[in-house]
Amino acid sequence: MPSFSARLLTVALLLMPATVAAAQSSRDDLSEADRARVEAVTRPATDFSRPEPFELMQGGAGTTKRVSDANALSHPGENLVFEDEQRFLVGNGLFRKDWVTAPSSTIASDGLGPLFNARACQACHIKDGRGHAPLEPGGNATSLLVRLSVEPDAGQRERIEKGLQPAAPHPVLGFQLQDNAAAGLNPEGRIRIDYSDKPVEFAGGEIVALRRPRLSIVDTSPDADLDGLRMSARVSPPMSGMGLLEAIHEADILALADPDDSDGDGISGRPNMVGDGKGGLVLGRFGWKAVEPTVERQTAHAFAGDMGLSTPVAPDHWGDCTQRQPECRALPHGAQSQFGDEEVPRDLLDLVVFYSRNLAVPVRRQIDAPQVLAGKEAFYEAGCVSCHVPKFVTSRNAGHEAHRFQLIWPYTDLLLHDMGEGLADNREEGLADGREWRTPPLWGIGLAHQVSAEAGFLHDGRARSLVEAILWHGGEAQASRDAFAKMQKAERDALIAFLESL
Repeated sequence: MPSFSARLLTVALLLMPATVAAAQSSRDDLSEADRARVEAVTRPATDFSRPEPFELMQGGAGTTKRVSDANALSHPGENLVFEDEQRFLVGNGLFRKDWVTAPSSTIASDGLGPLFNARACQACHIKDGRGHAPLEPGGNATSLLVRLSVEPDAGQRERIEKGLQPAAPHPVLGFQLQDNAAAGLNPEGRIRIDYSDKPVEFAGGEIVALRRPRLSIVDTSPDADLDGLRMSARVSPPMSGMGLLEAIHEADILALADPDDSDGDGISGRPNMVGDGKGGLVLGRFGWKAVEPTVERQTAHAFAGDMGLSTPVAPDHWGDCTQRQPECRALPHGAQSQFGDEEVPRDLLDLVVFYSRNLAVPVRRQIDAPQVLAGKEAFYEAGCVSCHVPKFVTSRNAGHEAHRFQLIWPYTDLLLHDMGEGLADNREEGLADGREWRTPPLWGIGLAHQVSAEAGFLHDGRARSLVEAILWHGGEAQASRDAFAKMQKAERDALIAFLESL
């Protein structure tokens, strides 16, 4: 009998819009000549003696070469026209803006909360890079949040399978723990992460101590029964190249899916199909479990869940406040009729979305260094490219001209993969089960600690280095992880040097 995950995927394919299902076999945006060019330029590398053509510019024509300081991930795409650069700068201002609770004399900046995790987008996405776990138990968790859910009932299960909601929320705390609140209201609780060491020995005898996290919630409301609660800690992901990821043709992503591992290579990536708001399902691309199909949806749900701000996409003024939190829903909101029906009206949402779509991917560094080239070969030989697919050519029909028909090198397939028990959060989200995660893009990863010295790797920030991140891989990635662990130190160092060049 097929697994629960396989049955959900079958449901997804049956409900999938005809245009998406058809896309699995063909890209409808290319001429025959273009198709041949795309197939040629996206073939896997076979010669590791020198860089591939165009590999330096891993974000296509929009790649930025301004990578010398902590602002390396905060620049606009280099192929934006002047008017779009101005839109980007205004969006950047909104992304950095601190929101305040309502009512306030600060015009068009109130509406924060009543429950929230952060006051500004930039507080979580530190300099547009990745967040980190608390540095000590009970420490600051601004750039880390905790998703919540419970066992769904029959009605909720049906809605999840139809892509109408990602999970079954906790009846009091909702989908996410908010650890900040407006004056006069108590936060929902505090996040606490404790670590224990997990030693791993390499082939040469070197030992690395991995951090095994244990997540708990403290200081929560007495009526918030935590029995059966499913929790998943998530650090904020980096934002480079989101518009380019959105511009990858769905046919190219779906063609990589192999949910039944029909080719027997041990890799069985599958898409997370999510509701399109019109009764159909579309491909999820964003978020640690690929539950968001577009940058707009991702942005609007971050406004709602992280800051309690309403938008035209998520119009509830009270964010994640549930009906079991009447004191929260009784507080004033910040929508002002002269600006629109929501706290973040359409024009402001569009500016933040534009900014998020057009953050440039950084240029590669030391691309022709012998150690980097050797590390790239080791990356291929270990099978890492089975999930971290190196390159794509974006759709000719992408929403913005700057993203169209670009050769990009994100090192992801945007699919869900079983990553093993060590990384499992045992929490379903959309069609993703408790062991599955979306393959994260790797471009820009070598600048993570330059942008933020505290940046963490993997979904919950447990890994303090790329070595630790690789050693946590399991499930479908177990063979690649083991291949890395068996390498001699020089080969491991070369593979890390390659990753740091991205």
